[in-house]
Amino acid sequence: MLRLIAALQPNVLAIALALLLGCGSSNLASAAGDEICNLNADQALGLENYPVAIALHQQILQAHNDNALAHYHLGFAYSMTGRTSDEINEYLSAVRLGLHEWDLFLNLGLAYLSQNGLPKAIQSLQTAVLLGPDHSESHFNLALAYERNDQLSEALREIATSVNLAPKDPAAHNTKAIICVETGNPTCARDEWTYLLRIAPDYTPARANLAILSRSHMTGAALDSISLGRENGEFRRTDADFSTLAMKRR
Repeated sequence: MLRLIAALQPNVLAIALALLLGCGSSNLASAAGDEICNLNADQALGLENYPVAIALHQQILQAHNDNALAHYHLGFAYSMTGRTSDEINEYLSAVRLGLHEWDLFLNLGLAYLSQNGLPKAIQSLQTAVLLGPDHSESHFNLALAYERNDQLSEALREIATSVNLAPKDPAAHNTKAIICVETGNPTCARDEWTYLLRIAPDYTPARANLAILSRSHMTGAALDSISLGRENGEFRRTDADFSTLAMKRR
């Protein structure tokens, strides 16, 4: 059996948060348009002091529970402390209050994905792609969700879009090659890994995977008969000490 070197499967795929507006500057801050978030709340989140950010945003929401952006920021802070159920609840509150941003739905989809809630993850990530079609990370993570759900043609379509939008992202190229192998197309995988090593020669997962694929001398028909799923750890997806697959945004 062909076995490509595996790395540790990351528990958290990616978190994207666009802190373009502080809570106080959002027109969604409250029904009256009041400035609710104070500088300390936004600063704690920006400095990654998540316990303080959680406490301050909770205080804001106690007084103004209709602050959609504060719910979003609180959900993000929960995500960074491992409180996924609380994270999802806050994101859903933000959506109910009218916040419809691509990065919110990306984070919501990733939270569902971390709980293996594939239908909800796919639906949320599809919305992220619809709202932000030019953001490669939305397509990237939708591809991962489709792959996990055995929708490989859809996964290949989305990862190809991610590669087109972020042509220098080695994780996107590597993931595309892996999906190519999973669909029984080793030529596609070989071409992708060969190209990746030209643009990122130090990207070790691609080098290891290409070497193993090259040594296998297997045909596409043989690959079709093999279980090449992620769960069996066949593929080296990332560098061993790299735990996220998409860039964190601020």
